[in-house]
Parts: sequence; structure tokens; C-alpha cells
Amino acid sequence: MNTTSVDALLQNISSDDYFPISYEELEQGAKQKMSAGAYGYVSSGAGGEETLRSNEASFKNYSIMPRVLSDVSGLDTSVTLFGRKFPHPIFLAPVGMLKLADEEADIAVAKAAAKHELPFVLSTVASYSIEKVAEASDGPKWFQLYWSNNEAISFSMVKRAEEAGYEAIVLTVDTVMLGWREEDMRNRFSPLKLGFGKANYETDPAFLASLPNQDSDSVIQGILDNIHHPGLNWNHVAELKKRTTLPIILKGILHPEDAKIAVENGVDGIIVSNHGGRQLDGVISAVDALPHVVEAVDKRVPVLIDSGVRRGSDVVKALALGANAVFIGRPFVYGLAVGGQKGVEKVLENFIQETNVSISLAGVSAIKNLPNIKIFRK
Repeated sequence: MNTTSVDALLQNISSDDYFPISYEELEQGAKQKMSAGAYGYVSSGAGGEETLRSNEASFKNYSIMPRVLSDVSGLDTSVTLFGRKFPHPIFLAPVGMLKLADEEADIAVAKAAAKHELPFVLSTVASYSIEKVAEASDGPKWFQLYWSNNEAISFSMVKRAEEAGYEAIVLTVDTVMLGWREEDMRNRFSPLKLGFGKANYETDPAFLASLPNQDSDSVIQGILDNIHHPGLNWNHVAELKKRTTLPIILKGILHPEDAKIAVENGVDGIIVSNHGGRQLDGVISAVDALPHVVEAVDKRVPVLIDSGVRRGSDVVKALALGANAVFIGRPFVYGLAVGGQKGVEKVLENFIQETNVSISLAGVSAIKNLPNIKIFRK
């Protein structure tokens, strides 16, 4: 790393191949490429979007107090989680229905992630199936699970993921029902009803066996009947642990007491997340919740974070506050919309470089030392 990498990036920019650099530019580029309904679905939050705005604003409320005259010539950005070493602490969050952004969808994103040896988390409501994505990319992959009302479907998908070589199960716990999505209402847009997220369902034997018939309408209705599960509770987590040997990571934890209960129930990891502001509006921002969860967990399991990460400096702040790794979501989706697989690769390259520069300028030469950097909330 160091300045030569940044200089190389600058030298490669020309008027013919310019790619959006900042998050704001990326978002505008994606808005121009996507349909109004698709862009609205990806960009919007729940309710009055208080949480959506707070996720980004809260990162800006934290300030780094850097150290100087530290030798940062040998930067080590690697992290080890669940028995595997990754070269960077930047992971790709599960995002469903990626065909809204590009026809190659999950396959393009998985390939881009693999180029950088970063984990890609495949959504239950993906545009390509567990097996198709596994065939297309040999990079590290995790599977995100939305619990089904018919739990046989949940266990079937987990089994498929395990057999296809996925390395962890990410159980999302903050979607027991759909958030109040006003933008989708305005646009009268439901990508689930349009079939953008059906790939894992229409290839699942337990799901297909539950249908009265297997025509398109039955498949879509079956998904709608199963995708939200208001009865989801800790007993389901305990049963899931019995059904797989893979690490189980809970995504959607904000309260420190829930973090403690998760550890007590044998969960292998926690993702501090408010679903990018897309579920309950008015909740605490992910980065504000992070220190409380880290304290509650007390290093017994890894703590990761998503929601509101827009820059490399955000990654540094999250790591300094105790996160073991950081997920990005909307930035790579916008990159996918702007430039397909190459667009995602470019977003990841920029994120990695900006993070490396930010870590070095903070006066740290290894990720493990970032918690020693002081972070102040304004």
C-alpha cells in the first residue's frame, strides 16, 4: 500500500474511463441507470427515513484522534474470523433481488468479491440460486437466512448452502415483518411479487413440496406466505444450531441484552445492524449501538457491523470502536448498477485503498491495534 497505490489510481483516471468515486456520485450514477421503482427500493428507508439518515450522520459524529511518528510501512489489514483469514476487514452484506441493478446480479457480485478474497453473503431472496452462485465463484461465501413459516424450508436451504460450500449462516432477526416502506408504496413496486427474489425458493425441494402446484403464481404466493415469521424466537436459533455445523451469525442485533442472550445461546457471531434503516424507523444507529454490544459480548464472539458505512474512514471508526469487520451494502449495489461486475470491483478497490490510507494516517500498522486509537463522539 501507501502513496504509490493511490498515485496509481489517480494516474489511471481519464475522461474516457472515469468511474464514480464518492458514495454520492455512485448513488447518482445508479439512479440514472435503474428504473424508478428499483432505485427507490434500494435507496429508501422505512417510515420517515430517520434511521436511514442517522446511520450516516452518526458516523460523522465520531472523530479519530490519530497518532503520529508510528512506522506504518508494513500495514497488515488482515482479519481472521471463524477459522479463516481474510486480507481486508470489508465484507459484502446480503442484499436481495440484485437483478434490480444488473442482470448478472449475485453472480457478478460474488465474482467481484472473490477477486479480493472477501466474503460475499448470498441473500435468501437472491436472483440466482445457492448452487448457481457457488458454481460461478470459488471465493468465500456465507448464506443469509430469512426464516420461513414452514421451517422445513429454512433447514433445507441451510443444508443446501452447507453442501454447496458456504462457510457460515447469517440469520437475519429484524425482519419478522416488513418495515413501513413508503417509497415502495408510492411507486407501487414490490420486487418480490415481480419474481426478482425467487431463485432459492423455486429450486428448493421443501418449498416446492409445500405448494399446491408449481406455476409462477403459486411460487410467488408461497414466497410471500413464508418470507416473514413473527413467531421467530430463541428456540428457532437453538434448533438451527442442531441442524448445521456451520457458524451461526445473528444479523440485526442492536440491544446489548440481546447480544448477551445470543452468546448464551451459543451463537458464533453478531452483526450489529438496523437493516440499513429499512425496518423500524427511529431506532438507534448501528455505529452508536456498536460500543454497547461490544462491551456486552466482551470478546466472547466476533462482532461485525453494517448500516451506514460509506467511506474507508467509517471502516476505521467502526474497527476502532470494537468491530471485528465491517459490511458494505448500498455502495456495492450502486457499483453493480453503474458498471456490473467491474463496477463492484472498482467500488471494492476504492474502499480498500481508502481504508488502508485511513488506517495508516491514524497511526496504526495493523487492524488489531485500531482499538487503541481514541475515538470521540462529538
